Amino acid sequence: MTKPVIGVLALQGGVAEHLAALERSGADARPVRRPEELAAVHGIVVPGGESTTMSRLLDTFELYEPLRERLAAGLPAYGSCAGMIMLSGEVLDEDREPPPVRPLGALDIVVRRNAFGRQVDSFETDLDFAGIPDGPVHAVFIRAPWVEKVGADVAVLATVPDDPDNTGRNEAAGRIVAVQQGPVLATSFHPELVGGDERVHRYFVKIVQARLNTAAQA
Repeated sequence: MTKPVIGVLALQGGVAEHLAALERSGADARPVRRPEELAAVHGIVVPGGESTTMSRLLDTFELYEPLRERLAAGLPAYGSCAGMIMLSGEVLDEDREPPPVRPLGALDIVVRRNAFGRQVDSFETDLDFAGIPDGPVHAVFIRAPWVEKVGADVAVLATVPDDPDNTGRNEAAGRIVAVQQGPVLATSFHPELVGGDERVHRYFVKIVQARLNTAAQA
């Protein structure tokens, strides 16, 4: 069985943490900064970070169009936090309309930037995550987006439970924070920051491996 080669977009954000988690999950993980590096991977992770900066750097490194084209052609992708924003179809931003982000359109979702608040409003909670066994997934939210709307082909994998950690965050209860559409996965939170639990990364590696197996049988 071919070991999947999974790239991590290495322009800005939590690159090293994703690379390490992917390696522990059975992938050949590589940073991606150039179009030729993108061309060599079977899947791509768009990490957390700052989505406006990431959007600008995709153009600077001449990666926006190659990445958009590969995603449109079926490249498996996983985006965490800012990565979810980048993979979305539409971005809402109460501070700046229109927001200074050019999303890649890989997911039929509408996301709201900084929906849970600023850095001081970061929080952690446990989520029931569809498709991931062995109990809840511990989720770290840092200036996180949430999903305002999903298309008909998008599966909702996780929502915020009622009053997480008894903090009074009732406005967040029920908000969508993990989705999947075909081979594209996204979470509002940062599983790469939870040491010793690679279940979300293993879930994505399985998506990539399944695509590889299907291509080998064709």
